[in-house]
Amino acid sequence: MKKATDFQKYLKHRLKNKNFKQHYDKYDKRLKIAYQIILLRKKMSITQLKLAERIGTKQSNIVRMEHGQQNFTIDMLNKIAKAFKKELTVSIR
Repeated sequence: MKKATDFQKYLKHRLKNKNFKQHYDKYDKRLKIAYQIILLRKKMSITQLKLAERIGTKQSNIVRMEHGQQNFTIDMLNKIAKAFKKELTVSIR
């Protein structure tokens, strides 16, 4: 049986590579948002199509969002939050 790799150790090692770090920095926030959308959608048993209808977009746009291939505007994030009956919180640290 193989030992499971600790993701944080793996990530720390990979971030030493400049090319990997550039891509990670570019897409990190998008992917974190995408993951949150997926978790909320599945937790609330909402299909991609239903979420798209709630925020006034196409299901294909939800797919792009969930794959981290979509730039998010504050307006879009606010629509998504409202669709889940949540409050959008943005912070800069």
